This record gives sequence, structure tokens and C-alpha cells, in this order.
Amino acid sequence: MRSMVIRDFGGPEVFEEREWETPQPGPNQVLVKIHATSVNPVDFKLRQAGASAGINPPAILGYDVSGVVEDTGEAVTAFQPGDEVFYTPEISGKPGSYAEYHVADAGIVAHKPDGLSHDEAASLPLAGVTALDGLIYRGPVEVGQDVLVHGAGGVGSLAIQIAVAAGARVFATCSDYMVDIVGDYGAVPVNYKTENFVERVNEATHGTGVDVVLDTVGGNTMARSIPVIKEHARIVNIIGTTADFHTANFKNPTVELIFLERARSKLQRLRTLVERGQITPLVDSVMDLSEVADAHRRLESGGVTGKLVLRVSA
Repeated sequence: MRSMVIRDFGGPEVFEEREWETPQPGPNQVLVKIHATSVNPVDFKLRQAGASAGINPPAILGYDVSGVVEDTGEAVTAFQPGDEVFYTPEISGKPGSYAEYHVADAGIVAHKPDGLSHDEAASLPLAGVTALDGLIYRGPVEVGQDVLVHGAGGVGSLAIQIAVAAGARVFATCSDYMVDIVGDYGAVPVNYKTENFVERVNEATHGTGVDVVLDTVGGNTMARSIPVIKEHARIVNIIGTTADFHTANFKNPTVELIFLERARSKLQRLRTLVERGQITPLVDSVMDLSEVADAHRRLESGGVTGKLVLRVSA
């Protein structure tokens, strides 16, 4: 099968196209013909140095799939050949989704949302499940609460929509080119380049602060958010942090450091939200799989509006 492989760890130049043996499904697995995948920050981090995650070059990266079931294992009853599906592959030493075919455990696969193209659906699984884990499973966000989302990228743009759908008032820090989009989602945009989010949030909440913070930025963002949290607030981080929390003690917050946990039920929740029109994928552009190196360069450089999707087959 056609694949884009990293021959070693390093920069985007380590990608090369190779023929790779087509995998075969085990008893509880499905073989999927991939129509589209997408690029996530974890992809370029593993490309740079993924040994600790079990990556051993030459290797196939990629952790989003939208495609069609080609074959199923003998124990699989939820899917049959021809079904359109989407999911996020496990990060392990096994091949990822920068290829024509992929094998996955049926338990992490779900039917693709109706009305979405494969290009759009490929932008959802990893970012969408991460947003769900952060806000619904670990937040958890409740109706009438105030939520602060830092960053409006792949995860953040979906998290904003999920929190709005859950009935929260949402503040979202973002770049200037995302201000209008965040506003269209029903959230309060805060341009981090020109506005102080602490002042903006405290003014809007009359100094009471927010119930939940979701940090998709990292660094010391969580620490800078302490002045805008309520007592017993939850601060959720998906990317790692250098924050010092000693000033937060008097507010008794709960700090959640998460890495997404895959399950079909979560993808089914995303599908429901999409089919109700409550969340919409944000796609920057669609590129061919052979352009994966350029896609990595663009994502690492920043300034991307939404997900970069890689089309694998028509």
C-alpha cells in the first residue's frame, strides 16, 4: 500500500513515500481504506522524537482516520464492509494513518457523521475526543457555568463549540484571525495579542471568575489563569505545563492533566453533535498525502486556521 514514512527522527524532510505491506485485521479489528487523515501537533512531536511512544523508524505516523471498512475480523459485529467510519488510532509502535489502509480495534471506531465529507470527518476524531475528555468527562461543564478556553486551534475550536452546546458561557483566547470565527461559535473572543484575558473575564463575570479552564496552549498559561477561577474550579490541561500553582491553594481548585482515552461512545457523541448542527469542523485546507512534509511545516510555523487535512484517496 502507498504510505508516507519517516525514515528517521528529525525535521519534515525525513518523510518519504514507500510501499508498505497492507495490514490484515485480527478477530476484533477492522481494516479501513483511508480516504482522509489530518495533521495534529502530536504528529510533528513524534516525528521529531517519538522513541518514548514506541515509534521506531521507519514508521508511519498519523492519528486521524475517515474511510470505508474494507474487511472485518470474525468477532466484529458492529461493522461490515462498505461502512463509512472515523476514529483516532492508538499512538503506539503500530503503523498510523499516513497510508492507504489501517487496522484498528473495533471498539475505538464509529460510523462517520452523516452530511460530512471524509475530508471534514478526518479533522474531528483526535481533536474532538480530546475536547470532550477535557470539558465533558473531566471538566465537567454544566449548564449555566462560565468556561475559559485558551487557544482556538484544532482542539480549542471544537471545545468552544462543545461548551456552548452544553449551555455554558464561553470565553476563548485566540489570535486576531480567529476572533470572528470564535464569535460565530457563540463565544466571547479575547484577542490575546491586544487584550488582557484576566481583565476581560473578571469584568464580564463581575469578579466571580470561571468554573472551568481548558488550556490547549501550555507553558505558564494555567498559572496566569488562577486570578480568574472560582473557588473549587477545575483547570484542565491537554498539552503539558510549567505552571506554579502555589497561589491557587486558597481557591482549592482541581487540576486535571489529561491525554485522550479512546472509545466508540465518545465518537458517537461527536457524531450526534455534528448531525444536530451544534459543532462544525474547521478545516484550513486539504492537501494530498504526498504533501505531508509541507503540512507539518505549516502546522509547526503557526497561523493555521483549523485543521490541515491530507486526502489519501478520492
